[in-house]
Amino acid sequence: MVLSTQINDKLKSKEFTSVDIIQEKCLNMETGSFKDQITGKTIKKVHNRGKWIFFELTDGYHLLLNLGMGADILYYDYNEDFSEEYQCRFNFTDNSGFTCKFWWFGHIDLVSNNELREHKPTKDIAISPLDSDFTLDYFKKICKGRAMIKNIILNQKKVGGIGNVYIHDILFKAKLHPKKPANSLEPSQINNLFETMAENLKYALDKKGLAYEKDFYGENGEFTKDYFLVAYKEGEKCPDCGKIIEKIKTGSTSSYICPECQKL
Repeated sequence: MVLSTQINDKLKSKEFTSVDIIQEKCLNMETGSFKDQITGKTIKKVHNRGKWIFFELTDGYHLLLNLGMGADILYYDYNEDFSEEYQCRFNFTDNSGFTCKFWWFGHIDLVSNNELREHKPTKDIAISPLDSDFTLDYFKKICKGRAMIKNIILNQKKVGGIGNVYIHDILFKAKLHPKKPANSLEPSQINNLFETMAENLKYALDKKGLAYEKDFYGENGEFTKDYFLVAYKEGEKCPDCGKIIEKIKTGSTSSYICPECQKL
C-alpha cells in the first residue's frame, strides 16, 4: 500500500509516451499490441488489491502490475542517469517514468474495463482490513468457516493484503493459536482480531514497509526484525510472558507462536 500510494501521488495525470520491454513473457499480450494500446493513455488513479497494483487509465483501460514474490517498481525523472536493471520501463511525455524489476513471478496486464470484470487473477481478490467496506459484520461472516483462522486471514478471496510475514504477530497480539478453527472464536476474540489486523497494517505503513522492500523512490522500508514480536524469532523469549517462541507447522506454511500466550 505504501508503494501504490506513492505511485498515485507521483504519476496521476501523466501520459504514457512509450514502453521499453526486455522480458516479453511478463506481458499478457504481444509486445507490439501492448505498446500501441498504452501509448497516449493517461493515469487517472492508482491503488492496490492484494499483490496487484491497479492503474486506472483513460479510454476505459487498466494497467495491472502483479508483484509476484516481490519487485522493485522505481521512479525516475529526466534529471537522472538511468542505470537500473528492469524487465519493463514505462516512459511519460515529461521524460519521467518508472521501471519494473520482478524478483519472481511478476506480471503486467493491460485490460479494458470490460475485461477487468472477468480478469481471473484479480476479480475475486477480497477487500483489505483498511478498506472502509471491511466492517466488523463483514469479518464476522468470514469467521463462520471451519478452517483454521490463519488460513482464513491468508485467503486472498476473504481478506486482501495480509501475507505470511505479518500474520504471526497479528495472531500473537490477538492471543490466538493459528490452528484455532475460525468458527470457534468468541465474539470478543473476533472483535479483537478485527482491530488487530488494521492496527498491524497501519503500523507497517507508518514504517514504510519491510526493510528488504524498496519504495517508489528506491528507499528501503523501516520495518526490520526488531519490530517483530514473535515472527521469525524462534528460540527467543516471548515479549509478554518470557516463554520460548516456537516454530510450528500449520498446513503448508510455518508459524511462530508463544505456546503460553497462544494456547490451542
